[in-house]
Amino acid sequence: MTKSWGAVIVAAGRGSRMKTSESKQFLLLQDKPIFIHTLEVFNRIPMIKDIIVVTGAPDVRRCEEWIKQSGLHDQRTFVVSGGKERQDSVYAGLQKLETDYVLIHDGVRPFVQRDHIEACMKAAEQFGAAVLAVPVKDTIKQVSTDGIITATPDRSSLWSIQTPQAFRLSDVKEAHKLAVESGFAGTDDAMLVERLGRQVKIVEGSYTNIKITTPEDLDYAAFMQKGEREQ
Repeated sequence: MTKSWGAVIVAAGRGSRMKTSESKQFLLLQDKPIFIHTLEVFNRIPMIKDIIVVTGAPDVRRCEEWIKQSGLHDQRTFVVSGGKERQDSVYAGLQKLETDYVLIHDGVRPFVQRDHIEACMKAAEQFGAAVLAVPVKDTIKQVSTDGIITATPDRSSLWSIQTPQAFRLSDVKEAHKLAVESGFAGTDDAMLVERLGRQVKIVEGSYTNIKITTPEDLDYAAFMQKGEREQ
C-alpha cells in the first residue's frame, strides 16, 4: 500500500548570524528568496501530498505572495505561522498534516538533491525514521568549559546531520508533544524521536546541502548557482 507523504519547510528564522535586517530565508538568490529555491525542489516530488511552509506571523502574507509569483501556488502548498523557537514552528507545521509520513526540512537548504530526499523517504518507510547526513571530515575534539581537550572521538563514527529528516508522522508528533510536556528542547527533530526509543537511520547525503546562515554561506550559494547555470 502506497504511503502518503507531507513536508514541513521551516522558514521562520531570523537573520542574526547573517547580520542583515532581513531574515535569511527571504534573502534573494538569483532574484528569488532562498526558501523559494527550496520549495521548488520539494514541489517536483509527486509523492509529497501536502507542503506546509512555516514562517513568522508577520511574514505569512508575503510568503504566500512569493509562492504565487513563483508559480508554486497550488492546492498542496500552505503557509502557517510558527512559534518562538524552531521546535515550536515544526510542531505547528506538523499539526496541519494528515499524512502517513513527513519530511522536515530547513528552508535555507536550497541545494538538497531530489534523489537524496527520495532515498530518505524510502529509508523512513523501512525503518520508521531517517535523516540525511554526511561523514565528518575533520578531527573532532571534546573540550572542557575552560578550553582544555578532554577526548578525541573516533571520527569514523561521527556524522554531520542535515535535513530533510523523515519520520512516521504519528511518531514525530508524539515526540514533539512529549517535548512540550517535559519542557525539553532538542537540537533537531531526530533527537526528539530518539527520546521515544525509536531507531533513526542515517542516509548519506551531499556536502553541497549547505544551510545558509552566514554571509559566507550566501556567497558560496551564489557561486554554486553560477556553476549550475554554466554546466
